[in-house]
Amino acid sequence: MKTIRLTMAQALVRFLDNQYIDVDGSEIKFVKGIFAIFGHGNVVGLGQALEEDCGQLSVHQGRNEQGMAHIATGFARQMRRHQIYACTSSVGPGAANMITAAATATANRIPLLLLPGDVYASRQPDPVLQQVEQEHDLTLSTNDAFRAVSRYWDRITRPEQLMSACISAMRVLTDPADTGAVTLCLPQDVQGEAWDYPDYFFARRVYR
Repeated sequence: MKTIRLTMAQALVRFLDNQYIDVDGSEIKFVKGIFAIFGHGNVVGLGQALEEDCGQLSVHQGRNEQGMAHIATGFARQMRRHQIYACTSSVGPGAANMITAAATATANRIPLLLLPGDVYASRQPDPVLQQVEQEHDLTLSTNDAFRAVSRYWDRITRPEQLMSACISAMRVLTDPADTGAVTLCLPQDVQGEAWDYPDYFFARRVYR
C-alpha cells in the first residue's frame, strides 16, 4: 500500500478537493471552496495548507463568522445541495459565531461543513487565548456547543482519525434525507502533525 506523508491539515484539503457528486450522469465538484477567517487555532495549520496547495478549491477571506456560515448555507440551498462551501474559524468566539448557522442548516436539511479551530489536544499550553475554561472537564471547549445543532460532530485528536471522520462527514453531507451541519473540530496542534496517509484516501470519490 502506497502512502504519502502529510500534515492533518494538508490531508484534509487534499481530501476535500477530490469529492464529487453525480447529478443526472454528470460529476460535479462537491466542495467548491472554503470561507475562512484565520486566527489562532487555524492559521498555522489549515491556513498554511491552503496557502501552499489549495488544489482547485477557491478560498475566500470572511469578515464575520456567522455571516460566512449563513452564506455557505444559502449557497448550498441555491445549488440544491449539489455543491457546498466549507467554513473555518479560529478558537473560541470565532467558532461560537457559527452556531446559529449550524442550527439553521440542520433544521432545514442543508449541508454545511464547519471546520472550527480547537484548543491544543496535548493541553500544552493550556489555556490558550480566548479559551473557555471548564475546570470540571478539561475535554470541553467552545466547540462542544455544536453537538446539539450538528447532524455529525467529531473532534480530531490524532491525525489518523481524519480518515474515518471525513468519510462519516461526507456520508451525512451527501445524503439529502439526513444532511445538515457537519462539524469537525480541529485542535491546532493536531493540524500540524504529520502521518503516512494511504493513497486511496485521496482518490476521487463520486457520491450518488
